Amino acid sequence: MTASTAASTVAAPSAAAFWSDAERHLVRYGPEFTPEIIERAAGSFVYTADGRKILDFTSGQMSAILGHSHPEIVATVQRQVASLDHLFSGMLSRPVVDLARRLAETLPAPLEKALLLTTGAESNEAAIRMAKLVTGGHEIVSFARSWHGMTQAAASATYSAGRKGYGPGAPGNFAIPVPNSYRPDFTTQDGSLDWRRQLDCAFDLIDAQSTGSLAACLVEPILSSGGIIEPPVGYFAALKDKCRERGMLLILDEAQTGLCRTGTWYAFERDGVVPDILTLSKTLGAGLPLAAVVTSAEIEQEAYERGYLFFTTHVADPLVAAVGNTVLDVLSDEKLDERARSLGAFLHQGLTGLAMRHPVVGDIRGRGLLAGLELVADRETKEHSNELGAQVTRRCLELGLHMNIVQLPGMGGVLRMAPPLTATEEELSLGLSILDQAITDASATL
Repeated sequence: MTASTAASTVAAPSAAAFWSDAERHLVRYGPEFTPEIIERAAGSFVYTADGRKILDFTSGQMSAILGHSHPEIVATVQRQVASLDHLFSGMLSRPVVDLARRLAETLPAPLEKALLLTTGAESNEAAIRMAKLVTGGHEIVSFARSWHGMTQAAASATYSAGRKGYGPGAPGNFAIPVPNSYRPDFTTQDGSLDWRRQLDCAFDLIDAQSTGSLAACLVEPILSSGGIIEPPVGYFAALKDKCRERGMLLILDEAQTGLCRTGTWYAFERDGVVPDILTLSKTLGAGLPLAAVVTSAEIEQEAYERGYLFFTTHVADPLVAAVGNTVLDVLSDEKLDERARSLGAFLHQGLTGLAMRHPVVGDIRGRGLLAGLELVADRETKEHSNELGAQVTRRCLELGLHMNIVQLPGMGGVLRMAPPLTATEEELSLGLSILDQAITDASATL
């Protein structure tokens, strides 16, 4: 018996031993770990060590847009890892150049130059670094409930969590208010959000604080960790005007909204606004670590002439680039943008039905297969209840649905939903049914 055969016949440790090892040896890097041992995943489901089947309404970490273990992704990984997996960072391969070209073909002019990286934080880091070099400024503006990553520049532009206890962030980072139509801060006479006045006031404050070194505005087209908040139509065109007036670049972070999830290839298409720099991650690798920065030839040339440096261990890796090409194949061949629109309408209709049955549902929002449901203790006052959100999330898991809850100050618990684009109506119906039961059960305990 070989060593590998012997190893494969060793029984897996008991659940008690597993959790004991986890507690003893793992650094806790965020909220509590989900109390399940996951053995495998396929399609829209993950499977636990004790045989439970859990519907995955978050596509892993909002990434597996083709579901888990998609056969074409599996085949690509097996084929590519056997021939060309990783290279010296200065070497190029066909999968890398092909993916850069094909990404440009999905995007409007002048976005045509791509840098392939690994994570969303890394792509935002690279984009911020490029913007600072090209503009000569260093100040970055972001939404007050943003999430752009946990590395230095990205974390400094992240305001939804993780700011306290780490010392100063990068200098020159400013937050502007989120245009939240459900909880408006600036209002018109009828009580609706006056986003133009809010935006004007925000940049009056930016101008007052700036040292004259504004470089870029980094924002998500739909804030995800901020509670699935979608700025109104017209907002991004006005925001780009604010940037132009100040010599700033507009960077859009489409980690979660890019590659068909919202019903179009990119969320910014709704607004007719083209960013100066686009960052992609999560959905581009369909669950594997692949990210990209895409910009114009003009900006890339300026950055190059000024000595732009972002030389990392896994820049332009061929293995994940090959996966990215397969992701584009599947999205295009199966028309998953159209599928996200139709399934998104089906999901939104189901969530609206839940709102009609449950007074604790305050708001339904999102686009395509990125949806949010805000839970409130009182629909009239919009008073929030962290306990309600926690109980609904916990009960969903018990019933076989994995959900993610966002809880921020001044906001009710927001359930984030991002099922795979390959999900079926039957699977969405199952998720809606479980959520319906979970809200019923949780509401009864309050």
